[in-house]
Amino acid sequence: MDKLSKGQKDEFATSFAVLALYDGGAEVTSSQINALLEATGNTEVEAFYPIIFANFLSSPEKISELITSPGGSGGGGGGGGGGGGGAEGDAEEEEEKEDEVSEAGDAPVVDMFGGDGGDGGDY
Repeated sequence: MDKLSKGQKDEFATSFAVLALYDGGAEVTSSQINALLEATGNTEVEAFYPIIFANFLSSPEKISELITSPGGSGGGGGGGGGGGGGAEGDAEEEEEKEDEVSEAGDAPVVDMFGGDGGDGGDY
């Protein structure tokens, strides 16, 4: 815990207070979080943490969803799709790229400033 910044310590203390309130079946409000923080000696937690946590985790459903959902980061991806198929997959990728380029090239050009194309007009 000594290597954590003050902000990280505040977040941990507030998170544990929310979990304690949830586990005890109490309503999660900023005043309840503050009361629990004071009771546990965490009196130097920045005032905005209990407010933010109470607003985001106001219902028990949100807290249980957060607890039961696997991981919070985007994850590392699924890895490669395997090596079978050879050059067939490469050809499909090239066709898709060509389609995208031709679709973008077919779009009509629109002058967003209302000019009619280079005669000097209103400017």
